[in-house]
Amino acid sequence: MSLLDRVRTLLGGAGDSAELFSVRGFPVTVENTRPDIETSAVVRRLDEALALIATCQPWRFAHLVRDVERFWIVRYPCRGAYFPDTRTCMTELTFLARTDITAAPVASSILHEGMHARVHAMGVSPVDRDMAHEERICRRAELAFGLSLPLDLGRPVIERAEASLRLGDAEVAPAIDWSEARRRQDEVDSAARQRP
Repeated sequence: MSLLDRVRTLLGGAGDSAELFSVRGFPVTVENTRPDIETSAVVRRLDEALALIATCQPWRFAHLVRDVERFWIVRYPCRGAYFPDTRTCMTELTFLARTDITAAPVASSILHEGMHARVHAMGVSPVDRDMAHEERICRRAELAFGLSLPLDLGRPVIERAEASLRLGDAEVAPAIDWSEARRRQDEVDSAARQRP
């Protein structure tokens, strides 16, 4: 079974439309199921986001290189996720395709997932870990990243991280009904496919 098949199995399947790329030394698999999104545009945005991390916080980029084996760009009901079994950082297709935001929120999301990878690499058990505590570690890393950027670029990252850090445990690490999230995503995708 290929790595892509293993990741698909872990995530419940995603289709056979995979294209492979290399971005800043990372293998990248793109599964673009949306004809209204250019694959080249999301690959460029991933490169921009990784470049921003490498430039503004090179030690965080070095952690990504050590802790993340590959990136997976796919339609998924959240911005990003880290899958420790395959050391895969998933970055959501439509999030990367957004033109109304800069690369900074994308980089912040990747950095967040990279912190989950760092925690995993340090040997924290995925079974009995304190998710609220781990999420706050990730959000503090996002905040530090936002503060390292020019203010106009960093402001949305700072605001989102600060708001999240004020949440209680149940809100910062909520239980997610993934089937409902997938159902809502499918509705959005269906509407997007029907647009002329």
